[in-house]
Amino acid sequence: MLRIEKLTKTFGQNTAVDAASVTVDKPQMIGIIGRSGAGKSTLLRMLNRLTDHTSGAIHFEGQEITALKGAAKREWQSQCAMIFQQFNLVPRMDVVSNVLHGTLNRRSTLATLFNLYPTEDIHRAIDILDRLGIAEHAPKRAEALSGGQQQRVAIARALMQDPRIILADEPIASLDPMNAQVVMQALRRIHEEDGRMVIANLHTLDTARRYCDRVIGMRAGRIVFDADPSKLTTSMAREIYGAGAEFSESATSTEIETLDATEKAKMEAEAYV
Repeated sequence: MLRIEKLTKTFGQNTAVDAASVTVDKPQMIGIIGRSGAGKSTLLRMLNRLTDHTSGAIHFEGQEITALKGAAKREWQSQCAMIFQQFNLVPRMDVVSNVLHGTLNRRSTLATLFNLYPTEDIHRAIDILDRLGIAEHAPKRAEALSGGQQQRVAIARALMQDPRIILADEPIASLDPMNAQVVMQALRRIHEEDGRMVIANLHTLDTARRYCDRVIGMRAGRIVFDADPSKLTTSMAREIYGAGAEFSESATSTEIETLDATEKAKMEAEAYV
């Protein structure tokens, strides 16, 4: 379905993504891990064509995505929805209107200007919100919702596009562990129930192992790991992150149980002292 061939992006003297090659034969949920500056976000932005590549190519079902321009490029972006860390909602607009913004690519300028939506689109937006467990918040302003709820609104907006691929750039980085799990479970259900490809940049190893079918590790712009999550050992994680023996997964965990165990160990150590 998706083939990335020696994709490279340079910014002046700096290489953000260095000859990245990935082949995806069927819809999968893929996690991309790596330290800050590894090139994860740049890779997703090139997939969505928000950022132009320097060299290489992206193909999706035989079509060269990196060659698209104008209307064809915008059509691809409607098929390749983006979810961002900071949600990118309109804070003072109600939730259902934020979700309906996922249809802007296929609406006329006049309809957009006067905020006019077909009744069937409104019903579909509410159905998607219901699927994500937040339909009761449809009339509220987006700014009145919690971070986890706002991220689910952003996911609903992406689903309104009816995309082939969902790209999520650090979707849980600003969320507490409980909301992080709710958001990741929602993305996993969308992958399983809809058969959509989901590619997410993640900052915790346990999240990648728990929710993803495949994990890609990036270091200094290059792909240094691409395998089943079971092969993501602690030693391999040290290689991906360029860390030494001091590397600890629990320090970045989003699993409630791990956090509880870490806090308990900390309290026991303080009590001993």
